[in-house]
Amino acid sequence: MTTLQTRISEDLKIRADALFKDMGLTTTDAVRMFLTQCINQGGLPFQPTGKIPNRQTLEALNEKSGTSYKSIEELSGLWK
Repeated sequence: MTTLQTRISEDLKIRADALFKDMGLTTTDAVRMFLTQCINQGGLPFQPTGKIPNRQTLEALNEKSGTSYKSIEELSGLWK
């Protein structure tokens, strides 16, 4: 056996401990399960995603009146 140490915020630790306790696990059990699944699947056992954009960001992304560009080169031509 070996020891794995990592630094996380106190809030994350408290919330994770509570979540795993409700599932009948310790955080150590959950980390061990996560690492085992990574090995079994040959990578992360889930698809990493970003936070869901808020309403204002979604509206901006869906805006029809904005200017669109076909390439980064076309866009960067604005600053020449």
